[in-house]
Amino acid sequence: MTHASPSAAPRLSADALLRLEREQVTDAQLNRYADLVYRRTGIRLSPQKKMLLTNRLRRRLRETNIDCFDKYFDLLTRLQADNPEWDAFLQEITTHETYLFRDEPHWNWFRQVFLPQIAAAGQRRERPKTLRIWSAACSTGDEATTIACCVAACLPNANTWNVRIIGTDIGIDAVAEAKRATFSERSMKLVPDDYRKRFFTELTTERRWKAKPQLTDMQSFRRHNLLDPPGEEPFDLVFLKNVLIYFDGPSKQSVMKHIRAAMKPGGMLVAGAAEGVGEFVKGLERLDTWLFRNPPIV
Repeated sequence: MTHASPSAAPRLSADALLRLEREQVTDAQLNRYADLVYRRTGIRLSPQKKMLLTNRLRRRLRETNIDCFDKYFDLLTRLQADNPEWDAFLQEITTHETYLFRDEPHWNWFRQVFLPQIAAAGQRRERPKTLRIWSAACSTGDEATTIACCVAACLPNANTWNVRIIGTDIGIDAVAEAKRATFSERSMKLVPDDYRKRFFTELTTERRWKAKPQLTDMQSFRRHNLLDPPGEEPFDLVFLKNVLIYFDGPSKQSVMKHIRAAMKPGGMLVAGAAEGVGEFVKGLERLDTWLFRNPPIV
């Protein structure tokens, strides 16, 4: 038996819309939604998020023409995690701002320390001229594109290296947007002027900027849940920023287990300042409050 899509349902009446605006998510409903989200993603919705959940759910109910929170919950339980409606719901409750070159100290280290060290080791033939970087929870690709900018600008003879930047995110729409590699003026606000000229094309009719093939050829994007192993060859560097704030202790522990397993010996991890990974990075060397290293094999 097939089910009609939510959008195929009759439009909500004016009375139903008015009633929906007056209703609030109850504690019991919050707990049900929180448990479902946690089981699917590891993300924990706190009781303080009840008003946020109410407002975001109203949007989805209007879009899907469903007239109450319980009916929408029942719909979510029937959907697979890769269903567009489940993805739309998840993106509503985990929205966060992202833009290129966010967290300047991280990019100063990447350009001035990490890349020169990698280049020198390659020049001395102490390592192959390959570089694998994982932008975990990449959202719309701003971080992965920042990585590509830095590599193109600061890795000597970058065209002689095999550079792969893998961006992953749980959101289907986020991954699709990352693949388009176009960014708003707001997302580009911290991009140096010379980088704009070298690595982007201005789409004047759309007031957006398109990354050039020099950057996009290094990149690939796909959907991935951080509670699962990435299924990739090990990485020289992992960026994990502004995502674990949504996870509780057990979920963080599971994510960090996969991150550690995905790092090469001597590989580096850049974490967000608010991630709270300190107690979950056993075995990694802390080089800064946000920088960790997987010990090299000696």
